[in-house]
Amino acid sequence: MNINRNIIGGALLVAGTSIGGGMLALPVLTSLGGFLPSLVIYLLCWLFMACTGLLLLEVACWLPKDSNIVSMAEHTLGPIGKYTAWGLYLFLFYCLTLAYIVGCGDLVAQLFGNSIPEWMGMLIFVIIFSPFLFLGAKTISHLNVYLMIGLGLSYCAFVFLGYRYVNHDLLSHRNWSASLLALPIAFTAFAYQGIVPTLFNYLHRDVRTTRLAITIGSFVPLIAYVIWQWLILGIVPTEGPNGLAEALAEGQNAVYPLKHFIGSSWVYVVGQFFAFFALVTSFFGVTLGLLDFLADGLKVKKDVEGKLGLIAAIMIPPLLVAFVQPHLFLVALDYAGGYGCAILLGLLPILMVWNGRYYKGLKSEFALPGGKIVLSLLIMFVFFELYCQLFIN
Repeated sequence: MNINRNIIGGALLVAGTSIGGGMLALPVLTSLGGFLPSLVIYLLCWLFMACTGLLLLEVACWLPKDSNIVSMAEHTLGPIGKYTAWGLYLFLFYCLTLAYIVGCGDLVAQLFGNSIPEWMGMLIFVIIFSPFLFLGAKTISHLNVYLMIGLGLSYCAFVFLGYRYVNHDLLSHRNWSASLLALPIAFTAFAYQGIVPTLFNYLHRDVRTTRLAITIGSFVPLIAYVIWQWLILGIVPTEGPNGLAEALAEGQNAVYPLKHFIGSSWVYVVGQFFAFFALVTSFFGVTLGLLDFLADGLKVKKDVEGKLGLIAAIMIPPLLVAFVQPHLFLVALDYAGGYGCAILLGLLPILMVWNGRYYKGLKSEFALPGGKIVLSLLIMFVFFELYCQLFIN
């Protein structure tokens, strides 16, 4: 019974890490490809991310308790792996922080009826929510319980209120080549691998329980994304005024154009609440992880002065970029997934396992089946995604 509870708890942790701000971008970027092609993209990304999460579990078995991705990379790939992981981690988390500041700032501006400039909305958001980082992980974890409840309730309410507005004719559009545009952000939307070492320790280094938690937990977002995709693409047309193509050009999230195509203001309001909860939970998860990472890597004490310095280092650079370019929500998520997630959470775990298995002779209780063939296929998928990022976007 305890094992079952542990599996459920671990699966929810994986699912909660995956579901976030990237979900708001998915229907916008997949709209040009259509509903069916987007489902294929989602399935491929889920399979890939489930595999790389299990590869990180294999690496975690080789290392002592409390090891993180950077120490894993150093142990299996040497100093080059360590510094590569360091750089990619900073790139990924700063891109995500930028995206969430822009997205939340836009919601604040809309709350004021767009009577304030976009930069002020972002500044107000940072001023209100960054102090929670100073209060620490315990305060944020308590707040996050209520935010996650709000996220779940608003998602269910949105589905319940919105399904009657779905026009199935809008779901028939297909453009397979255009669907590749969404591949980078789909990487971001299914990303959770950074918590695998923590999850493994949380589950008392029980390999079977952790493996099931990763498999089940990574599948939950797939179901949530498919329903979300069906609703948005079935309500908002791709082409035409205020459509998803226009939202893509303007860098808007998927909720924004809803108000032009539904007969009930409640659906749009609930969608805005969902967007708020999704963005804020993601914002806290990313910035708290970045604060701990910088504190550990730079050996900064978490006293009053140290925390203030770390928060300033986290907030000021993306805030300045957002002031200059306030429509970077989709762009920042695109770069985060296209390069950061693809290499740090995709390619790096594959290389760590390849080097550990076949050059260092490391063995563990669990190993992803398929040997070099599966690892080679996973590497090919990463390079295909990078090709899409470089030449299709």
